[in-house]
Amino acid sequence: MFTEISLNPRLLLGLEKLAISEPTEVQSAVLPLALAGKDVQVCAETGSGKTLAYLLPLLTRLLDNEARPNSGTRALILLPTRELANQVHKVCKLFSEFVRPDSGLICGGEEFRYQASLLRKNPEIVIATPGRLVDHLKRGTCDLKSLEFLVLDEADRMLDMGFAEDMDIIISACNTERQTMMLSATLRHEGVGRVARKMLKEPAEITTRAIEEQHDLIVQQRILADDPAHKDRLLVWLLANETFEKAIVFANKRSEVERLSEFVRRHREGVAMLHGEMSQDDRRYVMQMVREGRRPILIATDVAARGLDVEGMDLVINYDLARKADEYVHRIGRTGRAGKAGLAISLIMPYEWNLKASIERTLQMMMQPRQIDGLVAAYKGPKKLKSSGKAAGTKKKKDSKKDGAKKDARKKSSEPRRVGKGPATPKPAKRTNLMDGAGFAPVRRQKREPDAE
Repeated sequence: MFTEISLNPRLLLGLEKLAISEPTEVQSAVLPLALAGKDVQVCAETGSGKTLAYLLPLLTRLLDNEARPNSGTRALILLPTRELANQVHKVCKLFSEFVRPDSGLICGGEEFRYQASLLRKNPEIVIATPGRLVDHLKRGTCDLKSLEFLVLDEADRMLDMGFAEDMDIIISACNTERQTMMLSATLRHEGVGRVARKMLKEPAEITTRAIEEQHDLIVQQRILADDPAHKDRLLVWLLANETFEKAIVFANKRSEVERLSEFVRRHREGVAMLHGEMSQDDRRYVMQMVREGRRPILIATDVAARGLDVEGMDLVINYDLARKADEYVHRIGRTGRAGKAGLAISLIMPYEWNLKASIERTLQMMMQPRQIDGLVAAYKGPKKLKSSGKAAGTKKKKDSKKDGAKKDARKKSSEPRRVGKGPATPKPAKRTNLMDGAGFAPVRRQKREPDAE
């Protein structure tokens, strides 16, 4: 129960309004340590309640300790994507009715001048994405010297997206006397350990379920396809015949997302798309339509793989297979949330077979093979090499020795005989009926016979 944890009473009122009474596993582990002021490194799967795990102790400590005179921003929450930043900001605003600390959202897609004016008001909590925050730091519109709390959520994702240098710039601009919490879905990422050593001081390490673990409530299937046109037919069939409240289709490229959204709209209604080149207003509109059920089918790139918490997302289709195991797990993690069952289907073309096998080895699981009547692929997977057994292998080995001996005998017979210690005299080349390999026989002058009289 949250009542057994030393949270600020006003936060308990907010939790009661949100009908949240029991902490999750990661919240029970993190809250006491974070409230005690310890640096924390957390590894937990997507959808485990990590947001409240760091937000509740952060708000409690801001409420219980008055701000220093003329201090600036007191807490920074850094996130990899706009969608995740918006989600955390939305949770903060839910508690604004009961708590004093105000929050500001700083991410791409918003007007820079508006954000600069927001930062001049010194919001106690700044929720930001790395790229836009670095822009403000370079222009001097953001001051982190008074920072008391730093949270890096989805740190592994930020590193994967190429924000390592931006993270170093941000960390160097922060007050060194601060409490830091770093959260990620995996500990296997090389950069996670490097960042942790650099920014955390004797952290308490907490691991619930690692990203590599199989999602028990998610049925994972794979369907073989011969080519993109075959994948298109499979996708339309699945969206027409599977039972789902909401579905998300993943493609690896923006151009493919745009093509698929146009294609699926010819067969189904309620289709939306999401990719990184869309404006912030468009992305918010799309997600609002998906959450309300007016667009139950979302076609997206990996920008939607993390940070989207949409209820009723019970079908995931990997039109393009994820490039790495952790991205695959984050994709299928959109379903099977909050104890509900989900279905994840991957469409596999011949060139994706090895990638599928690599993901299965990493996650130590096997996707269930599936076929659809009338849409069965000619491709059946890689051909297995026939083995003739141990006896056959032995015989083959002996035969190979005999063949080698015969080759050596032929080689010795063809070598010119050496006399003394001088160099071998090369054998004269045999005359051939071919001229320069051209394929023509030379014309031989025949002896002319006397004309018959």
